[in-house]
Amino acid sequence: MSSLRFETHRDRPNLMHLVADGVVQATIDPADPSYLDAEYMQRIAYLVDAMAEPRRPLRVLHLGAGALAMARYVAATRPGSYQQAVETDAELVALVRAEAPLPRRVKVKIRRTDAREALETAPDRCYDLIITDVYERAKVPSHVTTVEFLRQARRVLRPGGHYAVNLCDGGKLRFLKSALAATAEVWEHAAVMAEPAVLRGKRFGNVVAVAAEAEPPLAALRRRCAGAPFPCRVLAGAELTEYLAGARPATDAAALSSPPPPASLRSF
Repeated sequence: MSSLRFETHRDRPNLMHLVADGVVQATIDPADPSYLDAEYMQRIAYLVDAMAEPRRPLRVLHLGAGALAMARYVAATRPGSYQQAVETDAELVALVRAEAPLPRRVKVKIRRTDAREALETAPDRCYDLIITDVYERAKVPSHVTTVEFLRQARRVLRPGGHYAVNLCDGGKLRFLKSALAATAEVWEHAAVMAEPAVLRGKRFGNVVAVAAEAEPPLAALRRRCAGAPFPCRVLAGAELTEYLAGARPATDAAALSSPPPPASLRSF
């Protein structure tokens, strides 16, 4: 049996889980493109909602297509947006098209290429938002966290644009802090959204980092994070600098992949 599949939720048959290597990568409701189940995706959605006036179309690059959950959300909340999704896994693209196709009104161009290659070949200043959500066998690969990769992302963003990335770690947080340090080195402004236990390394989990040339919409992000079903913190400015405490930025010459999630998180 393929390790990549969709499974229907036990109690809510309208929900579909994309499962890869025993880990739920995304959950979608094909009838409701605005539905986001994963908390880290909800946090990225806070940025999507706050970075421009409501329903204004955006140009968005998704590095990592998954089940196209975030692309569906952008299409539902910002109709008319131009979106491109980059995915290396041909099996995944075929599975989504066959079992969870986009609604007819949702237009997303899907490119089968590596995230790094997609950035390096993209024109300057062509996207309002870049979302990096890349996994290889349940790990975030090192090559999408480095200073060199992030400089390409900054080049491709329009003035006033934002970058968002999903990271994960636990324990000593070597991967997380080096990836965040690289983000802070490339952009003048960076912020992190995560649960306190994850930031302390007490629990494995997701961390969403946001970066921009100008200050991100911190007040809106803090308000949404504080009011979430599972509240999380927003670190920025001096507080983020103190948190990183001299961590060395990830580079192409020296970067780590994220650790895999513990076995307890590999099912639903």
